[in-house]
Amino acid sequence: MTRQPRYLKETPSQTAGPYVHIGCTPNFAGIEIYGGDLGASMKTGPVQGQEITLRGIVYDGTGTPLRDVLVEIWQPDAAGLFPSAHETRGQADPNFRGWGRSPGDMTTGEFRFETVKPGAVPFPDGRMQAPHITAWVVARGINIGLHTRIYFEDETAANATDPILTRIEHQNRIATLLARKVSEGDYRFDIHLQGPDETIFFDM
Repeated sequence: MTRQPRYLKETPSQTAGPYVHIGCTPNFAGIEIYGGDLGASMKTGPVQGQEITLRGIVYDGTGTPLRDVLVEIWQPDAAGLFPSAHETRGQADPNFRGWGRSPGDMTTGEFRFETVKPGAVPFPDGRMQAPHITAWVVARGINIGLHTRIYFEDETAANATDPILTRIEHQNRIATLLARKVSEGDYRFDIHLQGPDETIFFDM
């Protein structure tokens, strides 16, 4: 007797909802627990490389800031090594976590990270990728978290040969992936969910 396979239906996705901050950043939401929110600090001591501040606002299709947004970032250290990667464990900067989480300010919507400028990392084919940070965005109304990359406008030479940036068909949209240098060590990266300045998002 042949048994018919039982296929489970995919669980439907849903938006982050109004409780995302209570679950992910409880201290920010006014619930003092654990001595601080996970991802609030990316540095545990003196770090190697250039320390930078990365800030920005997530805008909806009407140009309105999302004030309940949550942004997470992952990146290598200044030498291009990932602290959590098995192959670089023990070699990466011991005082740098490589992961951060920031809620948007409830008044302005601005997110903020105190981090380091990342080093270049190799692509699977051996070419070097330009320094970049991976970002993930969630908020009410977003069914599935949005993934994008944050490159740096002052890394012109590295950006020109980056294996990802050079594959983008509409090269005029690369500007939506570039963090703007405001001053020394201070970068701004605004994210637009829709509209003429819509940020490039990646299917991860």
